[in-house]
Amino acid sequence: MERKIYNDLLKWKKNIKKPLLLYGSKQVGKTFSVIDFGKKNYKNIVYFNLDNNLDLISIIKREKNPLRLIEKLAVLSGETILPNDTLIILDNVNDINVVKTIKLFGDDDNVYPIIMITSRKDNLSKFKGEELTFKAMYPMDFEEFLVNVNQKQLVAFIKDSYLNFTPMPFHQVALELYNDYLITGGYPEVVYNYLNKVDLEKLESIKYKIIDTIKRETLEANSLIDIKRANDCLNSIASQLLKENKKFQYGNIKKGSRSKDYEASIKFLGVNSLVHRSFKLDDVKSPLSSFKDVESFKLYPNDVGLLYSLMHLNKNKFMMDMNVKRILVECNIANTLNFYGYSLYYYQSEGKTEINFVIQNKIGDIIPIEIVNPKLLKAKALSMFTSKFKVGSPIRITEENFDKKKNVRNIPVYAIFCLKDI
Repeated sequence: MERKIYNDLLKWKKNIKKPLLLYGSKQVGKTFSVIDFGKKNYKNIVYFNLDNNLDLISIIKREKNPLRLIEKLAVLSGETILPNDTLIILDNVNDINVVKTIKLFGDDDNVYPIIMITSRKDNLSKFKGEELTFKAMYPMDFEEFLVNVNQKQLVAFIKDSYLNFTPMPFHQVALELYNDYLITGGYPEVVYNYLNKVDLEKLESIKYKIIDTIKRETLEANSLIDIKRANDCLNSIASQLLKENKKFQYGNIKKGSRSKDYEASIKFLGVNSLVHRSFKLDDVKSPLSSFKDVESFKLYPNDVGLLYSLMHLNKNKFMMDMNVKRILVECNIANTLNFYGYSLYYYQSEGKTEINFVIQNKIGDIIPIEIVNPKLLKAKALSMFTSKFKVGSPIRITEENFDKKKNVRNIPVYAIFCLKDI
């Protein structure tokens, strides 16, 4: 399957000699993408899975001479490791001492390309160092989804309409495909089966398998009680987002619960990109990070298709209930903005007027993003917000085509991936 990470790996191969550490949650396609990249760009690859491979881990940890380590890896793999022409892949890297050894290859004269893969982003604080290059990988956004379901030309039309702010000629086609994406999400196995016209029941079983895999990831949390609480949080996300006030409330998990009971678990989930957290703003000033309310936040799973399953939806309920669809769109926006490196915030006035997302771009502009509620045609949340705060050009996410009214840009739901550079 075609992934955006491929171009990032090409840039790494061309410009950087340092070993690469690729991180992201399990099942997002890290290993497949790296092996595919290696086969297309090197004479050969050598692959090692370090998961419970104690002998190999011990060899790497003990060997402090890079050339001798290459010799040993060649023997273990049964392959000749060629300078510049063999890609070495180390999968499931979680041991700091393994990383310390691989850092020895992190100089400008290195001729042995190495990619390490991990699902434990919380380890990055231990793995950090100038000797490594770091890259994140996430489930597919809608652009990647379209590419992999043979709709590259539609991507080009959407991007052209976004850049020129002209109506998109295949608007209804894009809406129908986006609805499919809200159901399937961006995990590669689900998208692959959707492409092969597997029925919805089979797709749901695949997504539940992925949810179970994510829950098993919590076994790496700091304590047994954190493991249970992390899974309690995951199980609670759908019901929290279905509330009128989507603020995450600990009492909805268990009566009498408080933030101190769950903060470590939520932090573990967030650091490892299993969930994304959007904080409420007390005020809208630069920098936004200085005005977030750390006690008030929304929590989103890392994939909209998983949220669809966690909400126990069927296609009829999804198509008929606009509130449900708006929640899924909101989750998709959160995931896409996070993928592009934006910190997530929202604003809610005392009168409960809400702006779904408030972000700050690279040059410091503050930009509000509102999801249109078709039931509230005269809603004035965005106009009230812009009259109160000094912000950049506002954005409304809608099911209508591209349009601009005064300084507000109306962007179709299917063009969310175009928000990379606002």
